[in-house]
Amino acid sequence: MKIHTLQIPPEGKHVEGEDPIDVLDLQDPGAVPTAPLSYSLDVGLSEGGLFATGRIHTAFRLQCVNCLESFAFSVVIPDFACQIEIGSSEEVDLTEALREDIVLALPAHPHCDWTGLNPCSGLHPRAEEPVQTEPPKPVWEALDRLKL
Repeated sequence: MKIHTLQIPPEGKHVEGEDPIDVLDLQDPGAVPTAPLSYSLDVGLSEGGLFATGRIHTAFRLQCVNCLESFAFSVVIPDFACQIEIGSSEEVDLTEALREDIVLALPAHPHCDWTGLNPCSGLHPRAEEPVQTEPPKPVWEALDRLKL
């Protein structure tokens, strides 16, 4: 997403739109973008820099770490904010800042049951696992027998 600094009035400007999926440039097969990156930002100029604040969102197809099934996951950042030095350029690219916030909002260990709509099949105990019937021995039992 590129902003032309000469088109920003002194009071700032509101920009809305969508960038294509490929702008995120993710190489993770466990997190596949499924919707364009949508944004609603207020941009302005201040002392040699451009600031942007607002809301960004997109959607992904993630893979559950427990059952390995894929599920839909929406990323919404309601309080996006960044400031970028302008330099001598008339154009500022916010793509890297947008991508960084989206990637940081993705879960490191996604679970398909977070929404509560689908139970994760990987969380149920297996039938072949033995059930413990006797209580565990106290951890400090050996130390209690020590005579110092």
